[in-house]
Amino acid sequence: MNLRIEESWEKFLTDEFEKPYFIDLQNFVKTEHQSKVIYPPVQLIFNAFEKCPVHKTKVVIIGQDPYHGQNQAHGLSFSVMDGVPFPPSLKNIFKELYADLGIIPPLSGNLERWAEQGVLMLNATLTVQSKNAGSHQNRGWETFTDTVIEKLAAAKENLVFVLWGAYAQKKGAKIDSSKHFIISSAHPSPFSAHSGFFGSKPFSKTNEFLNSKKIECIKW
Repeated sequence: MNLRIEESWEKFLTDEFEKPYFIDLQNFVKTEHQSKVIYPPVQLIFNAFEKCPVHKTKVVIIGQDPYHGQNQAHGLSFSVMDGVPFPPSLKNIFKELYADLGIIPPLSGNLERWAEQGVLMLNATLTVQSKNAGSHQNRGWETFTDTVIEKLAAAKENLVFVLWGAYAQKKGAKIDSSKHFIISSAHPSPFSAHSGFFGSKPFSKTNEFLNSKKIECIKW
């Protein structure tokens, strides 16, 4: 199994794929696929990059782990495949979207429409074993996605980084806030949404910033 990534990202991250940790990671994921049910499907592991090439990226929403239920994960943080019931965090994201911008929750939880407008929906870990949350943490994915964030932040200006919860905030701790716009709040999980996620207005704040820099806004 050879993990393939969208062409612009392959060029952008070219050195990364030759590093020992990534080769070990690729071998680990291959072995896991041979003996266990792993999400998302192999062809969707890099879906976030496929839908949002480097030059289009203007917003980064950082998640933690892919969903580990059947037919949920498809490579974008917080997003689920068409026809799949909304997980609790996604329900709360749509509640805040309605409170913030008056947008009625869509019928589908598939957020590819955001990604195609330049929202990189990046999980810290890009694979997971079925019904075993966190099972692929500390295998190398975090190193890879840290590099993605670091290189993006260095190469571009006026990105919006949306950091929901302590994990995302720690992962984005090195982002230069004088160069980029950082939105931090509690996580949309039911355990924390009432502690600062609801009312944080991340969607309007993102568009206000993009508009101020004469960058096309996101149609949420």
